[in-house]
Amino acid sequence: MSHPALVGTVCGGVCRCRQNWELPGPASRALLATSIGHVLPTVSRLAKAMGMTVTTAPKLVDIVDDRGGQRLEALWHRLARELTGAETEAVRVVMDPPTAGPALTARLLTAPSLAVELARRGVTVEVGVLAEAELWSTYQPIVSLADRSVVAHEALLRGIVDGREVGGGDLFFVAEQAGWLHRLDRIGRESAITGAADWLGGADLYINVHPTSIYRPQVCLASTERAAHDTGIAAEQLVVEVVESHAIADRGHLFSVLEHYRSLGWRVALDHVAAGWSSLSLLAAVRPEVVKLDKGLVQELPDDGARTVLRTLVELAHQLGAVVVAEGVETEQLAEEVAALGADLGQGWLFGRPVRPEPPAEELDSRWQPVIPAHR
Repeated sequence: MSHPALVGTVCGGVCRCRQNWELPGPASRALLATSIGHVLPTVSRLAKAMGMTVTTAPKLVDIVDDRGGQRLEALWHRLARELTGAETEAVRVVMDPPTAGPALTARLLTAPSLAVELARRGVTVEVGVLAEAELWSTYQPIVSLADRSVVAHEALLRGIVDGREVGGGDLFFVAEQAGWLHRLDRIGRESAITGAADWLGGADLYINVHPTSIYRPQVCLASTERAAHDTGIAAEQLVVEVVESHAIADRGHLFSVLEHYRSLGWRVALDHVAAGWSSLSLLAAVRPEVVKLDKGLVQELPDDGARTVLRTLVELAHQLGAVVVAEGVETEQLAEEVAALGADLGQGWLFGRPVRPEPPAEELDSRWQPVIPAHR
């Protein structure tokens, strides 16, 4: 049986209470299934050595723990050491399964992988980083290199756990490992929009998205569309950022997601663009309205090789009709270098660090009010 945390909603860019991540509780029985022949004998051997009752069938192991789940919890830690990541991804696990009938069939068909179960139980990742976090969006300015005016802000998701700030990279790593990426990505999109509504003005808003978190755009993005509509932020101000490494896996799905955004009037930015065939191929295929040059490549300047690559990327982006943003600009020298190479906009600590906007005064007394969020 799962033990959900408090549920919450996005309000003014901040999740006022904890999200429901359905953390699993103790279980006294587990069914594990896989078509990988050598994995289940290892599971069976370890479970028997720990004193549990084990029943085997082709491609299935049934484990019963008569001590309230303590030995099963210990088994998960052993399996995390004994099995490879690929093996845990290939095993499906059902905890405390129904005895028979449609309920059992449904649980088997929707069972998570052992890798996900281990992550959700905190065996392989620090799941508390996500499950206990208060979430909000910070915003980093993007400026015109011509006159240093602020033309846009990029929203970046952050969390706080026990007074310690947690970066978006850690949050999304845990979410992906625990099978919650789709939920955190939605929270990030909607937090970015609602948190900027009171102060954005006419500037653009860049929002990071992970295409694999969206199964069917018309359904999965409905609540994000509502959030944008309710805030009154114009569609032409919204730019979705896709990281190059996230875009490579399934281009057909990527294109369907991006075309849906474009049908709403939003623009597309390709992020972390650097040297290599994948960057050039994606630029030509996606034809983004915005190209963001990779921070690492920008910070190699004034290296001649980096300068040559960046000049090529800028020229190609402009040929495709895209605006070019240079990321990681932290010094005046870098700002001058990227401007000389033809970049239009700059982003980095020279122009401003990500900051958390102050909530309106009327919100200060209404914090921590739990509200059940709408489904995606």
